[in-house]
Amino acid sequence: MILGKGEKLLFIGDSITDCGRAKPEGEGGIGALGTGYVAYVDGLLQAVYPELGIRVVNKGISGNTVRDLKARWQEDVIAQKPDWVSIMIGINDVWRQYDLPFIKEKHVYLDEYEETLRSLVIETKPLVTGIILMTPFYIEGNEHDSMRRTMDQYGLAVKRIAEETDSIFVDTQAAFNKVLKTLYPAALAWDRVHPSVAGHMILARAFLNAIGFDWNKSNG
Repeated sequence: MILGKGEKLLFIGDSITDCGRAKPEGEGGIGALGTGYVAYVDGLLQAVYPELGIRVVNKGISGNTVRDLKARWQEDVIAQKPDWVSIMIGINDVWRQYDLPFIKEKHVYLDEYEETLRSLVIETKPLVTGIILMTPFYIEGNEHDSMRRTMDQYGLAVKRIAEETDSIFVDTQAAFNKVLKTLYPAALAWDRVHPSVAGHMILARAFLNAIGFDWNKSNG
């Protein structure tokens, strides 16, 4: 696994990352990391790799777009001095174009999204051991659905940035697509955005696979 002993892993994003985490500092006691994939990643790291003592911090904020991340980047990422930064953003950037179609100032279009995310990654890369880029997703199996089609374009932008900056890439949409072959979207997310426990487990598994987590590691 790529994480080293005593390293600090910081997650930043929107409500999918937030999941009711403690404010202002998303770490510490029971429940501080929220109830989503960040907590599952932390739990598995502690259970399977206790000797590493990985410190996990949750800096997700519900409703955020990449613009919001840019505005709080210095305080919530750089000043935290993490070793690893995981970024998953873009759902609201796309969603506002569909649920608030006439309030265009809330829309973050693809060119701004890609340019902003790229600049944040380039700024941060020299200060950390590594960056993990997770795509935004839409839990809809029909790839011709309008919002799903747009979300896929934002996911491709994340892939481009990951390749350009030698960051670790997590294709969350691909992870959901495998399960959507069997399950109807509402079984994983009532609104096709906010995942159930199973949905968050899919995210945690995709993240852990990307960082080389050994599912068969023995602590004996």
